[in-house]
Amino acid sequence: MKIAVCIKRVPDTETRIKVAGTKIDETGVKFIANPYDEFAVEAALQLKQKSGGEIVAISLGPDSAQETIRTALAMGADRGVHLKTDGQPYDTLSVAQALAVELKGYDLILLGKMAIDDYNHAMAPALAEILGLPCVSAVTALTIDGAKGTAEREVEGGTEVLSFPLPAVISTDKGLNKPRLPTLPGIMAAKKKPMESKPAALGAARVTVRSLALPPERPAGRIIGEGAAAVPELIRLLQTEAKVL
Repeated sequence: MKIAVCIKRVPDTETRIKVAGTKIDETGVKFIANPYDEFAVEAALQLKQKSGGEIVAISLGPDSAQETIRTALAMGADRGVHLKTDGQPYDTLSVAQALAVELKGYDLILLGKMAIDDYNHAMAPALAEILGLPCVSAVTALTIDGAKGTAEREVEGGTEVLSFPLPAVISTDKGLNKPRLPTLPGIMAAKKKPMESKPAALGAARVTVRSLALPPERPAGRIIGEGAAAVPELIRLLQTEAKVL
């Protein structure tokens, strides 16, 4: 089985972000592999352990995206493909078109249900539409048996079970597995694994970022009194200032 895993470089959620125009200021920002994509890497590794095959980690972005690919290689992927761009494109369709060029011929395409930097939730359906493949998103359980697959995902009040033929596009969610940590031998081996770098064939961007701003700071809290005597004033403020009642 030939498996492709799409993995994105994103800012660490614990990093303090500063805005610079329509982008973030990357000075001092720690970047990591998108956590949802790590579920996809782990799923690919488990499928390979069961049935054999090859795992190719693919990432689109600037030169720094190669570090993200190396993370997947250290986890156990066999080789990497870097689709090079000047920066990190925002437009989902443009990126999907570039990835689709590289993703033809795979039995299974795995990626996280979303990236934690933009929360678009749109890449897997876009890839499937361009490639003409079935798509199951936000998967929490996955089984592959020959040329068929079965997946589960959480829905309101229960679990949905779906069957699909291969090739297919699958996006992964929390609960699917627990991604393994790269070991020291894995990190050393990743340095020797092949990685191809080529220009990304981006389509025309239809979505651009017009502005970017941090959320407003929360106003300081205040103490309005103590005990039952403070309740009427608290209710008044919740009605007139907070407007939650």
